[in-house]
Amino acid sequence: MTLTTARTERPASTARTALRDTLSGSADGRSATREADGLAVASFVLGLLGLLVMNILLGPVAIVMALIALARSTARRGRALLGLALGVADLVVLAVLVTQNGTVSWSLAG
Repeated sequence: MTLTTARTERPASTARTALRDTLSGSADGRSATREADGLAVASFVLGLLGLLVMNILLGPVAIVMALIALARSTARRGRALLGLALGVADLVVLAVLVTQNGTVSWSLAG
């Protein structure tokens, strides 16, 4: 009797465990997509901001965040690609300004 009871309880607990794993897996999938979407938007914003200030720091950060968002299959692929392009543009602007002025600092006043 004890052996039969253990056999009938085990499949029920296995089914509950499988159901719990399935539910938590779908919740993790949604949060991973949300996180990747957030990274894509943050990459775009930081790349855009980097064109104006602190491009030496914000450019590489925008590039890394865009690559991570693209690797995690973001739904906002366009924003991640724009963030990547803006991050590269930040570094190009920095390189041009450094070669012209010979310094990392620059100003709009001329």
